[in-house]
Amino acid sequence: IRLRFVAGMLLALLAACRAAPDWPAPAPAIWQVTSPAGETGWLFGTVHALPAGLEWRTPALARVQAQAGVLLVEVADPSTPRAAALLRELGETPGQPPLLARVAPADRADLAALLDRAGLDEADFAATESWAAALVLAGAVRQGDPANGVDRALIAEAETMEALETLEGQLALFDRLPAPAQSALLSATAREAAADQSQAMLTAWLTGDEAALAALDQQALLAQPILREALLTGRNARWLGPIEAAITSNRRPLVAVGAAHLLGADGLPALLGARGYRVARLQ
Repeated sequence: IRLRFVAGMLLALLAACRAAPDWPAPAPAIWQVTSPAGETGWLFGTVHALPAGLEWRTPALARVQAQAGVLLVEVADPSTPRAAALLRELGETPGQPPLLARVAPADRADLAALLDRAGLDEADFAATESWAAALVLAGAVRQGDPANGVDRALIAEAETMEALETLEGQLALFDRLPAPAQSALLSATAREAAADQSQAMLTAWLTGDEAALAALDQQALLAQPILREALLTGRNARWLGPIEAAITSNRRPLVAVGAAHLLGADGLPALLGARGYRVARLQ
């Protein structure tokens, strides 16, 4: 794969969007989590790539940042050069089938259109596994810049930061997907690009509209049960231990992870509430 198309390949569970003339006033969702003993933490959903100039900060978030003792994020070092090297290491196996043959006939037109939009063709993926091809194509047409990602900005400002996962572990989630799930990921990436709901998704995140964001997620790749388990619900379950430990040890964590991880019955607010924590929307 030509390296210029690897930039920004990490899967954003929310795609970044093209700039709009007038974005709504920012009010992305923030939750306060309080343990039965009174220790406190916060949950904040992030977007991993944003258009330049989009304002997402609020006074409520600034107050939370000032009170927090540690920032918990998905990965500590989402740098593109390291991600590109790991993608080559994990995602290349010679002799792969033609890319269009790896998806159902009904999805081939969308995948062909995505290849064209990315300036690529099937030959570029002759040695690329389907999951890695999906990430490369998503990164190639992403309209926001990962350098403007919310998580990166918070990491740069935090005095103390810890990661819930490693970059290697995050990519290994994709690499371990069985072949049918990898094909589903590739198909879903092509369909998402064709539908182009990125503007609506970012507006829903920016205004804290959980219902709209959840509805849009159900039309995206997370609607596939095997992908939802591997990329969302399984990870949420693994994160609960470190998050609870940070809260109950009075470290006052600000948990900043992709916004999809905070939605619905499988989201972190609901999971913590079910474990006896008091969870309240602050914004």
